[in-house]
Amino acid sequence: MEINNQDSVYQVGDIVYVIYRNPHTQSVANVQAAAVVNDPDHPEELALFMYETYYPLTNEVAVYASEADAEAAYTQSFGQM
Repeated sequence: MEINNQDSVYQVGDIVYVIYRNPHTQSVANVQAAAVVNDPDHPEELALFMYETYYPLTNEVAVYASEADAEAAYTQSFGQM
């Protein structure tokens, strides 16, 4: 299974990077590595696995193939890391 996100194709086993907001402190965000996996609740779909939690991998999630790309997007949105 694969999914297109921001003109990229992701497959199970890929390591990607996302800008993750702390759910307890919304003013805190950081770049976090995540693994692309099969969604355990919907095996035909992909999910991001990070912090021992599965997150749906949809076109609504900004996913970056490299940490440098994610950090550049973070800096553009939030300022220096």
